[in-house]
Amino acid sequence: MRGIALNARFRVHKVTGMQRYALEVSRRLADILESVDPPGGMRGPAGHAWEQLYLPMAVRGRLLWSPNNTGPLTVGHQVCTIHDLIPLEHPEWFSAQFSAWYRYLLPRLTRRAAHLIAVSEYTKQRLQELLGIPENRITVIPNGVDPAFRPATPERVDLARTALDVGPGPYLLCVGSVEPRKNIGRLLEAWRLAQSRLAEDVTLVVAGGTGASRVFSEVLLGELPGRVRFTGYVPDEHLAALYTGASAFIYPSLYEGFGIPPLEAMACGVPVITSNNTSLPEVTGGAAMLVDPREPAAMAEAVVELFRDEPLRRELTAKGLARAAAYSWESVASDTRKLLEGHA
Repeated sequence: MRGIALNARFRVHKVTGMQRYALEVSRRLADILESVDPPGGMRGPAGHAWEQLYLPMAVRGRLLWSPNNTGPLTVGHQVCTIHDLIPLEHPEWFSAQFSAWYRYLLPRLTRRAAHLIAVSEYTKQRLQELLGIPENRITVIPNGVDPAFRPATPERVDLARTALDVGPGPYLLCVGSVEPRKNIGRLLEAWRLAQSRLAEDVTLVVAGGTGASRVFSEVLLGELPGRVRFTGYVPDEHLAALYTGASAFIYPSLYEGFGIPPLEAMACGVPVITSNNTSLPEVTGGAAMLVDPREPAAMAEAVVELFRDEPLRRELTAKGLARAAAYSWESVASDTRKLLEGHA
């Protein structure tokens, strides 16, 4: 029997940032992990009950790795990956039930676990400052970028455009679910300000599902400006091509513990605009335009500049490709393996 148990609650959820992390790393560590999976469809309160009541019995004294910001409180022999502390810092972005549970869980879990993995120096800093976790109990292991994210062929781009009803013209792309911290409302206001200064065939494409009502507070977008397309959730088969087809990528998030989409866009050869806050300057490392995500006018200026300045586009594309190449899931898995085996 493998010596390390995997908390595999992530398998019942759609693949977004945290789920992608867990999937990418766990499949590379399959030789040392025994996956403990909940029954299909067990989400929300039922999923938490499974995690808190059943999972500790299934672990049977082995080291448990919980890769997604949660874990059973009764298991001390556990390594938890903490992606962010958003429910503690911005409870208003979530439903009352979700916020109350994580405000109870996260302080206790992070103090109880044997060791924590933080996905960025920013998250490590917040664990220390907000929860008082000693530095020697936190190891920073950044996320990666899958090799599938690379410039796609024109044929793949055309296929994605057709499948997602994007249309033939140039587009500014944002990838993120419609939830409060992704800041889609201010992005739309920025687009309203920018679009009259761009060519008439340029559109804004927002790719991402609507946040679950039991998790997130409601987002009211109001009347949409013109030339905006919402694709809904984009499956992996079309995502790299959707990035590749974009003239520019914008990610105006209000808070990220890491922020994978800007790196995926860079890996696909697309110049990036992103927020000047939380982990995003750390992750993008000087290879993106940084803006205040609470200022639509500043976002609009950056969009117009990037579309009009071809040398700047080429410079950011080259810097972005180099920056994204520094992040690999193989490296993440290797560092995680060493840490888990050291605690088993």
